[in-house]
Amino acid sequence: MAAPTIERIGEHLFVNADCIRGAAAHLADGSVDLIVTDPPYGIEGDRLDRHYNRDERFVDDGYVEVDARKYASFSRAWIAQAERVLKPGGQLYVVSGYTNLYDVLGALRKTNLREINHIIWKYNFGVYTSSKFVSSHYHILYYAKPGSRRRFNLQSRFALDETAADGRSLNYRDREDVWSINREYKPGQRKNKNELPKALLKKILAYSSKEGELVCDFFLGGGSTAAVAIGMNRRFVGFEISEPTFRSRVPDLRKIVPGSLLEAEPDPHVVRNRGKSWSAAELEQLEGRFRELDASGATRSAIVATLSAELERGAWAIRKRLRSAGTKKV
Repeated sequence: MAAPTIERIGEHLFVNADCIRGAAAHLADGSVDLIVTDPPYGIEGDRLDRHYNRDERFVDDGYVEVDARKYASFSRAWIAQAERVLKPGGQLYVVSGYTNLYDVLGALRKTNLREINHIIWKYNFGVYTSSKFVSSHYHILYYAKPGSRRRFNLQSRFALDETAADGRSLNYRDREDVWSINREYKPGQRKNKNELPKALLKKILAYSSKEGELVCDFFLGGGSTAAVAIGMNRRFVGFEISEPTFRSRVPDLRKIVPGSLLEAEPDPHVVRNRGKSWSAAELEQLEGRFRELDASGATRSAIVATLSAELERGAWAIRKRLRSAGTKKV
């Protein structure tokens, strides 16, 4: 068997090989921080025009399907490798349709990985049907490896006290386990069989990784996970068994500017002292500043906003402390 093609782009590694053999050869035990991957369908993926209303002329050749009869053993094999390469506390997100969900869940439950969430990703334009309800969602299985604290960047996208126009918490809404994110359509453009939308990938990477950490995709496909990881200044390693797909996608990934998808300012929403104990000096500052602001005629909401900014505490924590100090209602 010929040696697999290996491409390096800076500190990023791309291997044209089956992910099971590729991971065994190129990834050490406990070396990966985050795996985000979208395995083959196991539903005649080479004829997806039967399932989705699209013109297959614009879809890249070379998609490698998995025989449905072997899907359970295939899932056990690659998920065992995923468990091996994850660091303690490392995380895994698997995107799956419902057809082989039983096999994917069965394989995950044979490992020591711990389930964190079963997320539903609702997208636009589901599979057309005329005699049953339309299927318009995927499953995202979110697991973590025990042994160390799992990273979860609680305020990576919205501060805890950041609200929408209707008064609802943007942070709470963003962390609900049903995600409505549209798939990306490229009419008349070259595309892979199934490319995850950048908005979905940015969300996963924002919550579950940080700059410089190693992100892995066992099924590289169109390279969307790689593009977002590089754009968010993460290190990346990916495996793709299809030679035509690999050849067509790696040149595009060379064009991604590291860090180009990061926000203009790092961690713009973080309430830095959230959860920390209050010192005597901070409590004295809180009560003194409250009296000053109250005497100035500021509204209660303006006072809380000012104190939150000055003390780098959430609004709820500010109100709780003021009430415990006997301050009139805030």
